[in-house]
Order: sequence, then C-alpha cells, then structure tokens
Amino acid sequence: MSHPQLHTLFPLVEPYRTGMLRVSSLHELYFEESGNPNGQPVLFIHGGPGSGTEPNQRRFFDPKHYRIVLFDQRGAGRSRPHACIEENTTWDLVEDIEKIRKHLHIDRWVVFGGSWGSTLALAYAETYPSQVSGLIVRGICVLNKSELDWFFRRGANVVYPDAWEAFRDFIPEEERGDLLTAYHRRLHSGDLVLQQKAAVAFARWEACCSRLLPDASVVVRFAEGSFAHALSRIETHYFMNAGFFTHDGQLLTEAHKLAGIPTVIIQGRYDMVCPMETAWALHRALPEAEFYVVDDAGHSATETGITHRLIEATEKMKRLHVPAAR
Repeated sequence: MSHPQLHTLFPLVEPYRTGMLRVSSLHELYFEESGNPNGQPVLFIHGGPGSGTEPNQRRFFDPKHYRIVLFDQRGAGRSRPHACIEENTTWDLVEDIEKIRKHLHIDRWVVFGGSWGSTLALAYAETYPSQVSGLIVRGICVLNKSELDWFFRRGANVVYPDAWEAFRDFIPEEERGDLLTAYHRRLHSGDLVLQQKAAVAFARWEACCSRLLPDASVVVRFAEGSFAHALSRIETHYFMNAGFFTHDGQLLTEAHKLAGIPTVIIQGRYDMVCPMETAWALHRALPEAEFYVVDDAGHSATETGITHRLIEATEKMKRLHVPAAR
C-alpha cells in the first residue's frame, strides 16, 4: 500500500522588502515581506515570547502564491530596544500586528502561529476577527496556570529529569519551591553577568524539551547569548504576569469570537512544552475547526509530521484567496 507523500518546506526566498516600524515612543519593530507582492497575505507570528524570526520561517508558504509577512515582536530579534520588557504586553503586541497590517495596506490576512505564536494569533484573531481570513495554530498555548505548572513545577520534569536537574540546580535550594519567580528575579536584576547565566540555564531547559527526539543543535541555538537573553527575560516577564489576560484560560472562553474563521489546529501528541490538553480544549471550544494530532512529534514546527500538516494547511488556505481584478 502506498503512503501519501509528506509535504516539506518550500525553497528559501529572500525578502523583497524589509523595514522598521515605530509602534510607540520606545519600540521599533523589524518587519519583512517575501514571496509574491501581489499574492495572498499571510502573517507568521513567532514564538517565545522573545525568540524572533528566522529565514526558514518563510518556507511554510508557497512563495509563488503568498505575500509572506514576518516581524520581530517587541524586544525580540532585530526589533529595538533589544530584550526590553517595558510597554511589552500581549495587548501591546496585538495592536502592533494591527499597525503592521495597516502599514502594509493589507485588508485581511491568514494568521499563522505556533507555541507562543499560537497564543498571540488567538489573541489577535479574537480581537480583530474581521481582519483574519484564516487561522493556522500549532503547539497550542494559552498561558493558563496548568501550562505554567506543567513546565515549571511538575510535569515535563518527570520526562526530562536530567535536563530538569540542571535547570533546578542553578537556583539555590531555598528558592526552588518557585523556580519561575527565582529565575525572574535574576533575569531582571541589575547584575548583567547573573542575567546572562540565568538566561542560558533557562533557555537550555526549554530547548531540551522542544522536540520528541533530542537535537543538540537546538540546545546550542537557544543557549546563544543574545537569543537566550531576550527569550528568557521576555518569557519570564509574560509568565509572571500570566500573559496579561483578565482571567485564566481567557483565550479558550472567548474562542467563540473565532466562529466563521477557517481554522486549523495542529498538535504534537508528545509536546512537552505545550501539552496537548490545551489543544484538546481549543478543539472542544472550536468544533468546526480542523484538528490534527501528530502522533510521532513533540513541540517543534520542524518535526516531519508537524511540518507536513502546517504546509498542508497553508496549501488549503489558498482556496480563500480571490485575486485582485486587473
């Protein structure tokens, strides 16, 4: 019996436009466009918060068809000021996305995000549903209490006790009852050396849990100085503030606002960063959405089965595009 061919990433393309957009008196965001300037607009929302964009993220979209927009969120990647947590909340980022849409003269777009990117994609789509023509979310995270407890108290550590020990033991024993608070204290201290050491330890823990099968190159990338610094500072800022939501699970209770938006939900069954419980809850809240569980995958968008489902989804979203009349 023949098996269907798996979708793989499209060839890498270079941006035809890059720029910086000032969104406040403090923050200036990097953005780029690639692919077809007259094509169907799609927005890629990166994870973290604080990770920034990278070239391979353009490759989930057919460059002959899509007008591909990437941007670095406040404090991340090439946006300025780097690793800044001032004026940096979920709702600031939602408004930034809307400013980018207007700046690029885009009417409606497909919104694509994984991990924290799924959180922000859901928050944006629930705030501006009429601007979203389609929604693709992966590795679902809503920053509720159970997710944070899983990753920082008891859950992922049962599967990765070796990596957990290194993460835990960076903190003095008397503070280990609340590791998130202990790391936050160090990452936002005035001691830059301590900040950097804590950032590497924090980012390594996340990297070790990010794939079903370990990948040393992911750990090396996450532990890189400026990347680890922005990721760890901004993540702990958001986590300590519970995503700046008004109540636990807000994105799930307000998922009804997404009714009518073609939506695809993709989840790795063995995701140790964003466990499947949340994706299942979103599926229950949005029963009309397409829901796919990848049984041989963890958290990463670059795992074979997840990549296949993501590109399958972007190919399906092509049907929503009505080319402009000439």
